[in-house]
Amino acid sequence: MSADAWVTLATMTAMIVVLARGLVSAPAAVVGATAFVYAVGVIDSPDALAGLSNPAPVAVAGLYVVAGAVSKADLVGPVIERSLGTGASRRGSLARLLVPAAGASAFLANTPIVAMLIPAIVRWSERHRVSASRYLLPLSYATILGGALTVVGTSTNLVASGLSAESGFGELSLFDPAKVAFPVVLAGVILLVVFAPLLVPDRRPPSLNDPHERPFTVVMTVADDRHLGGLTVEEAGLRSLDGVYLVEIERAGSTVSPVSPGRRLDPGDRLVFVGDIDNVVDLHHFKGLESAAGDLRLNDGDFYEVVVGQSSSLVGTTLRDARFRSRHHAAVVAIHRAGTRIESKLGEVVIHVGDTLLLRVGPDFVADSPMARADFVVCTALSSRNSHRAGAFHTAVTLGAVALVAVLPAFGVASVLRSIALAGGLLIIGGAVDPAEAWNMIDLRIVAMIAGALGLGRAVAVSGLGDEFAGRLIDLTSSMGDLGAVIGVLLATMLLNQLITNVAAVALVFPTALTVAAATDVDPHRMILGVAVAASASFLTPIGYQTNTMVWGPGRYRLADYVKLGAPLWITTLIGTGIIVTLG
Repeated sequence: MSADAWVTLATMTAMIVVLARGLVSAPAAVVGATAFVYAVGVIDSPDALAGLSNPAPVAVAGLYVVAGAVSKADLVGPVIERSLGTGASRRGSLARLLVPAAGASAFLANTPIVAMLIPAIVRWSERHRVSASRYLLPLSYATILGGALTVVGTSTNLVASGLSAESGFGELSLFDPAKVAFPVVLAGVILLVVFAPLLVPDRRPPSLNDPHERPFTVVMTVADDRHLGGLTVEEAGLRSLDGVYLVEIERAGSTVSPVSPGRRLDPGDRLVFVGDIDNVVDLHHFKGLESAAGDLRLNDGDFYEVVVGQSSSLVGTTLRDARFRSRHHAAVVAIHRAGTRIESKLGEVVIHVGDTLLLRVGPDFVADSPMARADFVVCTALSSRNSHRAGAFHTAVTLGAVALVAVLPAFGVASVLRSIALAGGLLIIGGAVDPAEAWNMIDLRIVAMIAGALGLGRAVAVSGLGDEFAGRLIDLTSSMGDLGAVIGVLLATMLLNQLITNVAAVALVFPTALTVAAATDVDPHRMILGVAVAASASFLTPIGYQTNTMVWGPGRYRLADYVKLGAPLWITTLIGTGIIVTLG
């Protein structure tokens, strides 16, 4: 290999190691790697900035606005909640959930869809006494599958479309990905409906009689107002609370646990409760109790449930060290970690990916601010004041914007990028979102990562690393013919997706994929589509894709749950896509 190829390979290896160890976020790693290969001369300025001339980053930014407007109008949640039915037939309920969710994900980003549906599914599960875990992980996987059906369904396909145009094969039409993805998506959804009830365990909240397994842990203080001071736990009404349990009392540095009904309360006592989220919220209105989180000019009734994301700056640090209050204008009043009771004081808890935090927020808290989006993959208002439904006119404007994205490219009236631009303009002119809201809806970190990944992909191509890798891959799979070569490319894509990101996987494998297609009888267009589908197949871990992280806390899942249900989907995608691309 050339010196430039070795430098590019070393840079990519370092990037993967850094990401695997969680040292920096994916956008920082990808942009940093691109900057390095430019700085050492592997690529020149036009190649380093190739992402800025590619339509994919701009199209993704526009789709964030469209998806944000749909989320604001709450168009998907009520429909899905009604379609779930009574829950008498688990597979029937799953089918009624997964099919429309996958279909919606073909035209909308799956992250806001899952964010809207998590609270609806949890409420429905509680009403029908079934476990939300049976539905949330299949929902995440179904939306990932559905996003592969169209160019606008996922940023992966948009990037593949831009790379295809740059390579002389033209942009992908709206439904081009479905030529490869549809059989895989159909098989995947059927697999989820049939096997999810068998493979996903029932992780419903345990009995109140077992206080050590409550979902949320919250600390309250006995106020110095003589409402509760001097009363016993039973006299104060803290023994028979609905849905919440007093597990210990902290007083003058000592801890009392278990707490007997006759234990007397003193002003300043710290009471540790465990319970479900609705009753933990209600506890903050109990006369004589104050949140141990302090006031912070917090408004009564303003609560949010948030899930910590993989790239959050909170991961690996405590709330106190992260200066959470000043950073987000909110206080953490309860924490849930799947399968584990939080033993430390809340300010001393080291935050993990997937932790669910209950926030009591101040007037300056903004749920869709760039800082909130950087730390949380889902942010759900629990108070009625924060729950907003758009008016009839704005709802109609939002539906019109979605129709523009779906219809114009389908009939060849306008390109995907132009359709997205028209949809964004309609949303702003129609008042469904204002310009400030639209700007806050765009995740600039992801947009920057896409641009950086495209530049790094150019380094793979111009350094000769892509050709070298393709040649070795063909040599290894020559005995298996074209199918072996295609599956080798798809396997590399899917492994990179687990290690880095779906967008970066497409950009890095793309040059190799075209070289393999040219050396075999595989249609290059089909190969491009196959790589795009393979890059979306993130089914094995809770941190491989945002929607997987979002359901981790609410579903109380463990890593084994992802592997058990995700491995059959992963294998189905690899083999099914390989056969379709080869026979295409």
